Amino acid sequence: MWQRFPAGVSAFVLVIGILYNTPAAAMGLDPAFNQDLLGPERAAGVVVWSHGRSMTVEDAEAATPPFLRILRESGWDILRFDRPRDGDTLTDSTRRLIDQVAGLKHKGYHRIVLAGQSFGAFLALMAADASDDVDAVVATAPAAFGSFDEFYGSWRLNAIRLYPLLEQVRRARVMLFYFHGDDFDPGGRGERSRAILSEHGLGFAVVDQPAFLVGHWASSTGLFLRRFGGCIRDFVNADTLKGELVCQPVWGEAPSAQLLLPNELFPPRATALVAAPASGPSALDAPTPGRGRAEHDAWYGFYPNGRELLVAIEAVRGQEVVALYAIGPGIDEDEPAEWTRREGRLVDDDFVFEGNGKSALRFRPRADSGLKATWISPDGKTSMEASLRRIDPRQFSRRVEAR
Repeated sequence: MWQRFPAGVSAFVLVIGILYNTPAAAMGLDPAFNQDLLGPERAAGVVVWSHGRSMTVEDAEAATPPFLRILRESGWDILRFDRPRDGDTLTDSTRRLIDQVAGLKHKGYHRIVLAGQSFGAFLALMAADASDDVDAVVATAPAAFGSFDEFYGSWRLNAIRLYPLLEQVRRARVMLFYFHGDDFDPGGRGERSRAILSEHGLGFAVVDQPAFLVGHWASSTGLFLRRFGGCIRDFVNADTLKGELVCQPVWGEAPSAQLLLPNELFPPRATALVAAPASGPSALDAPTPGRGRAEHDAWYGFYPNGRELLVAIEAVRGQEVVALYAIGPGIDEDEPAEWTRREGRLVDDDFVFEGNGKSALRFRPRADSGLKATWISPDGKTSMEASLRRIDPRQFSRRVEAR
């Protein structure tokens, strides 16, 4: 007997079916979003999402990951395989998932995709091994055997038990995501997975340690939707794919047209007079003290929630700073793009912007001429950080004028 430890939000518990004396609760399929389903005749297909498993909360109550929205918008029906913790074992839950897949096929869905996170990713792969009705699998951060810190003895099983699943996939295309900083990832799974899947003659995709996405739950962020939603959509729609689909996200490489900027990015009156600091890296790479600058300085990046940001220093006079701050739209409709001019101050080498009823902003220079950005909500309860790279603002002036 070997131990199975499911990966979830925090701590993990032993889950071997024989340990439970009571039967598992009924496990059905629920709509993933608050809207009507298209149905087998109209939908491009159906996606069944399987959540993770935690010992402290019911993951069935967790929100559906945002990246599935892009599949919904592409005409797919999206369902959730919600499972109560009690009785949620790999064996029992996989059997129920296989039954659900058969039911969906019987209803007339001509394409069926299984998607899952962590424990749910293992379920999706196991069901694909056992059923010829599964066309594709999208598995993010697959893990079912515990973390490095809490269950070191079984942690490596997240790799050892994964590879046989990949080897046994019958006909489904498989897409895998592994993230940097995942406590449940023993490492090296990307290369081994690619080697296994490349021998099947089926379509596959392996995204290993993608930039900017960190941690076990990276796929639940708006940033993941922005950078990989399109590639996931292309993969599940690629019925004739043979070999590897390589995802090359372009979102976030340069400011998009969704960023709102003023008609004139820098007003004529704004001339930055910057004094060079005595020591340390300068965010402005300032000229000789007192000399004016013909150009301005701007930086671009994005927050973990998938919103772009651009900050442009328009004037620095003594310790006073004037900057344009723009953020792109969020992934929800109530998060429009917006821009504002903020007045702040220099604190050492940092640009600091504060004000009653406004979010606090702090930009700290890095040695590579970029900035570390920190955003704090007006009530001080939430914060986000971002890494910004220096850009030439003149191209955005031309872009805005061309609109």
